[in-house]
Amino acid sequence: MTFACPIDYMKVWGALVVSIRKKGFSLTERVACVVLAGGQGTRLFPLTRSRCKPAVCFGGRYRLIDVPISNSLNSNMKRVFVISQYFSSGLNRHLQETYHLDQFQGGSLVLLNPEMRPGGRVWYEGTADAVRKNIDLLTKLPVDYFLILSGDQLYNMDLASMILFAHERDSDLTVGVIPVGHVEAPRLGLLNVDREANILDFCEKPANEELLKRFEMPEHFLKRGDFLCSDPPWFLASMGVYVFKKEALIDLLAQDGRNDFGKHVIPSQLERGRSTAFIHPGYWRDIGTISSFYRANLSLTANSLGLNLYNEAFPIYTHNHYLPGARIAKTEVRNSIISDGAVVEARRITRSIIGVRNVIKEGAEIHDSVLLGNEYYSAPRDPSRCYTIGKDCHIERAIIDENVIIGNNVRLTNKDKHTHYDGDGVFVREGITIIASGTTLPDNFSF
Repeated sequence: MTFACPIDYMKVWGALVVSIRKKGFSLTERVACVVLAGGQGTRLFPLTRSRCKPAVCFGGRYRLIDVPISNSLNSNMKRVFVISQYFSSGLNRHLQETYHLDQFQGGSLVLLNPEMRPGGRVWYEGTADAVRKNIDLLTKLPVDYFLILSGDQLYNMDLASMILFAHERDSDLTVGVIPVGHVEAPRLGLLNVDREANILDFCEKPANEELLKRFEMPEHFLKRGDFLCSDPPWFLASMGVYVFKKEALIDLLAQDGRNDFGKHVIPSQLERGRSTAFIHPGYWRDIGTISSFYRANLSLTANSLGLNLYNEAFPIYTHNHYLPGARIAKTEVRNSIISDGAVVEARRITRSIIGVRNVIKEGAEIHDSVLLGNEYYSAPRDPSRCYTIGKDCHIERAIIDENVIIGNNVRLTNKDKHTHYDGDGVFVREGITIIASGTTLPDNFSF
């Protein structure tokens, strides 16, 4: 078996830095960002039973959609198009209330939803189909490149470097890639590349070990770039971040009428050639399941290789809630994040995320849990119904969705060790207890 030769990554990166300093951000002014936010998110159920996946809360105060939009704005790309379909009203409201792009030195954020056209309503059948059905609008833009992003991934990335790489290589397609280990590899699209970063081979979600073996990368490949990865074997995986030349994308979508970028359109483009890989050396996570969502949140509570929310040069923007700082009374807090407007009287909180407007009464203990916060302190139609976690509750390894009422002395510990469970507002996925939005748990409830 032979392996593709490793990219001289540091040499390429050094050349890019010089080019960026010479050219500034002029290239990014000729880029339109298209954020695909239309997925139904069934694997993230029940968090997606009344919202689309990109609208799910993250890190106590953000929405998942904030990450790709912030990366775009931080990279001086200010033509942003968000294509959504399922439960789009909540997502659209968040975007309209958050991103007044005149605050970001001009630009525009355009929401593209299925609409009525002659013959009926147009629905999107996949990621590529969503772009194709908006191509008449996109082709009129005065841009040279389209940057295609997913609305439900977490990463900190200077996208301007990727655009410049694509420009310097004169690529019709550039795919953002990241090193991954054997556990993650079968869930992702894998690539082989040559020394010049040209893509030689691609497979979307390889189904067996023989196929995986074909995409193993030699150990010295990753050591050369000083990448951090799990134990070998290693693989190069697509991030679902694509840079297309404008005319190349228009022609490709016209020639290949299939629906999905990863499964159909990207392999079709690779057969044409002029496709390169841009290696992202930092953090990246696809929020595809409850466990990946849970782990990504809790990684924020420690100094680990999680999403960096504390980089002032590359901030993650979100809605300004206009809330006071959290109020904490006699609570032991360890390795946790307490968000704006929270009122915490608990006995102990460890390794947990406490979201905006979460109210936790005295004597409660919260461990290894993610509280998504609340839209309001109480129900708008009935102010007597306050969204609180009651006295003397004990919550472990759980996700508490927005606008939940938990009574006094409630225990959520998954005492029967379920791995999968569907109940009345109480669910378990991969051993993690989830309390769905709008649920009320009575006093002394135990699960």
